[in-house]
Amino acid sequence: MSCDYVKDYEFVAIFDADFQPNPDFLKLTVPHFKGNPELGLVQARWSFVNKDENLLTRLQNINLCFHFEVEQQVNGVYLNFFGFNGTAGVWRIKALEDSGGWMERTTVEDMDIAVRAHLKGWKFIFLNDVKVLCELPESYEAYRKQQHRWHSGPMQLFRLCLPAVFKSKIPFWKKANLVMLFFLLRKLVLPFYSFTLFCVILPLTMFVPEAELPIWVICYIPVLLSILNILPAPKSFPFIIPYLLFENTMSVTKFNAMVSGLFQLGSSYEWIVTKKAGRTSSADDILSLAEETHVPARPAAKLVRGVSEGGLQEWGKLREHEAAEWANKEDAAAALAAAPATPKKSSKANKKPNRIFKKELALAFLLLTAATRSLLSAQGLHFYFLLFQGVTFLAVGLDLIGEQVS
Repeated sequence: MSCDYVKDYEFVAIFDADFQPNPDFLKLTVPHFKGNPELGLVQARWSFVNKDENLLTRLQNINLCFHFEVEQQVNGVYLNFFGFNGTAGVWRIKALEDSGGWMERTTVEDMDIAVRAHLKGWKFIFLNDVKVLCELPESYEAYRKQQHRWHSGPMQLFRLCLPAVFKSKIPFWKKANLVMLFFLLRKLVLPFYSFTLFCVILPLTMFVPEAELPIWVICYIPVLLSILNILPAPKSFPFIIPYLLFENTMSVTKFNAMVSGLFQLGSSYEWIVTKKAGRTSSADDILSLAEETHVPARPAAKLVRGVSEGGLQEWGKLREHEAAEWANKEDAAAALAAAPATPKKSSKANKKPNRIFKKELALAFLLLTAATRSLLSAQGLHFYFLLFQGVTFLAVGLDLIGEQVS
């Protein structure tokens, strides 16, 4: 953005490395700026290539469908504001400059610029029908770190921008929405409610005979919230029970992130790139395009992302070099195969070992102990909830819910 030629342009499109926009992306987004000088951002929706890969990706898809179709779409229609997702969006460069530019004062720079632009009066549009392919993290370790960043960062930003919110000239009801719903409800109240109620208060009441929680607190409200969250993804309805249990399990990570971000503790500024399996990698597409540059008569393949002819030639040379090296390795392997081989045990060296998450295992022990106490005292529904929640914590603590990504 600091290059001289940027001054000749009015808009900038932003994508993360694992995103694949369609060739018509700009045609579907940029025209919305025409005749609308107050529009600062056009945000497209994410579409996931691996949403059915495992249970973890299915549960993530439920959360993100609610985020796009309810949070962002409704806020875009009624408030002309939502949090920028950091990717798959087109910004008016003037809006970025007017809002103070890109800042690295928190781990959610995308949300930061969106809030500052909103306080300056810029409007946003969310396009639910324009979808960009991307990838979900498939391992619990990667998802856990991503969620820590996504929940500690907003609390950092909340502390920093609260004075600016009250000083801004936007209407009072927009200020109230920004503080109460955008920050506090989703990022503070819900993680606090889930963690304290289901992971602390409920299991402890099993050891205090005088304490009793009404059934609507531990059953009706959580089930109702889960049904509302899953409505935008109706095909995921069979996963409503695993979704409820997993969200309660994730409340440990979210609560810890919320506290560290709010009080600026050590892990609040931790920024680790989320590991992906590379399912949206376009190396094969680039290679096929490189071949096309040498054989013009060949039918054109579908373009996934634009690549210059010089870049294609470089890719072709690189792959030729790799192919030659691979051929040498195969010759060496064939020579070794001819010699008497020493028997070796079959190993799974390529598979990354599962991690152990101590907090989740500690809570699994607490919940299963409380479930046993509940069974002995004939507590009924409390026993089943504590049992299933404890088993969920145990599975997550032993890293059995996702796939390892090296």
